[in-house]
Amino acid sequence: MALEFDELEEYVMAEMSSTYTETVIDHAMNPRNAGSMPNADGYASLIGPCGDTMKIWLRVTEVGVVNATFWTDGCGPSIACGSMATELVIGKSTAEAMQITQENILNSLGGLPEESLHCALLTAKTLKAALRDYIALKNEPWKRAYRSV
Repeated sequence: MALEFDELEEYVMAEMSSTYTETVIDHAMNPRNAGSMPNADGYASLIGPCGDTMKIWLRVTEVGVVNATFWTDGCGPSIACGSMATELVIGKSTAEAMQITQENILNSLGGLPEESLHCALLTAKTLKAALRDYIALKNEPWKRAYRSV
């Protein structure tokens, strides 16, 4: 039975390797910064056209983004995109972070098949929404009391 499982795993990995880059597979199988963040400075949750939800939490100081986490109920490429986006945004000023695009995420992952490109777009839009949430709360901190997250 163990031999059959090993053969199946080998087959699946070979199939994945023919479709996705090593970076995509690594981030999908070993996501960085996965999970929620209590009392985040910025948060957003968006649902993509395929029905996947992407959530991003940010911790921001005067220096910039010092921590970022994500959660998705989506596919492997969505997980990889969320993982990569959090890696890209940490250490950036809010202005630099706002410049992270779908293309930046795709390039950092080494690309995705056409049917998965929307995963990077959803992630980039969610990141920008979380940054806008941070800016709104910074400008009007009283709104934090009405936040449900």
